[in-house]
Formats: sequence, structure tokens, C-alpha cells
Amino acid sequence: MTEQPRDWNRELADIDKVIAKGGAPAGSGSVPAAAGRKPGVAAAAAVPRRSVAVTWFWVALAVALAAALPLWPYQRACGLQLMFYMGATGVTALIGLLGALASWANRRGFAHVVSLAVILWSAVIGLREVLPRVGYAKTVRTWTCEAAPAGQPAPTAQPAPTAQPAPAPQPAPGAK
Repeated sequence: MTEQPRDWNRELADIDKVIAKGGAPAGSGSVPAAAGRKPGVAAAAAVPRRSVAVTWFWVALAVALAAALPLWPYQRACGLQLMFYMGATGVTALIGLLGALASWANRRGFAHVVSLAVILWSAVIGLREVLPRVGYAKTVRTWTCEAAPAGQPAPTAQPAPTAQPAPAPQPAPGAK
């Protein structure tokens, strides 16, 4: 088997061109991993700054919403106000999920832990309202508010009648 001799100058010139372009030479197989780095892990510097800012925006928004849930200014005993509260709890969990996904994609560990804590907190706050209404807790609550019966007017705040009799009129002075 006779092989033609290789033209090393031409092959090295091709390799130099590929290196100058920043790519791998054709047919070279896989590029070896850098020393000290696992093959599947991307460099932390490869994450764009905008992605990091978006991640922290979602996490900060989730933390703000989670902090506001216990300070809900309206009643949440029953009815539409309860539904709005449960909606706010769900939105908080959704924003926490967006923060968790963004932090996972951008490899931000602390942000991911904070997002998971927000999701857990909103679940606890929501379950605190749901469990008594589904019969799981000792106290039983209802989803809807009780309305006044149809035949009776709604109770109004009128002063209660007094039990003391009115004083008798006094005769005018000089009258007999």
C-alpha cells in the first residue's frame, strides 16, 4: 500500500485558518474540554447580563408579592374578595415559578432557592384559606357569603329602643 506523502504545510495552513475563524477543524471530531471544567457545564461568563437582570427582576417581583400577601388589606372570609385573594396567591406562585425557571436557566443558585421559597410560601398562604373550606381543618368555613333571606329586608343599624318611659310633662308655673 503506497500512500502519497502528506503536504504538511498545506494542512497546517488550513488549521491556522480554522483557528483564526474560531471554529473546530472539519472532521476533527469533538473538541476536548478545557482543563478543570466538566464537559457538559457551560462557562458562567457565557450568560448575558440581560438574562441575569431579567432573572433578578422576576425573583424580586415574586418576593415583593409574597411579602404583600399577609398584608392583604381586604377581607378574605368569603365571596368575591376571597377569590381575589386566592387569585393573588396564584399569581404570586406563578411569578415565583417564572423566577425559578429563569434562575435555573441562568445558573443562579441563590435566586433559584429564593424563588422556590416564594412558591412554598404562596402555597402555605393559599392552603391556609383552602383547607378549612374543603373540610380538612377543625374549623369549617364556606366559599360564599350567606345572603339575607329574600322575604326579609337587610338588617340596618338603628338605635335600639330604650326601656325607660318618657318623662311626664310638667305643669306650667302658676297654673293650678
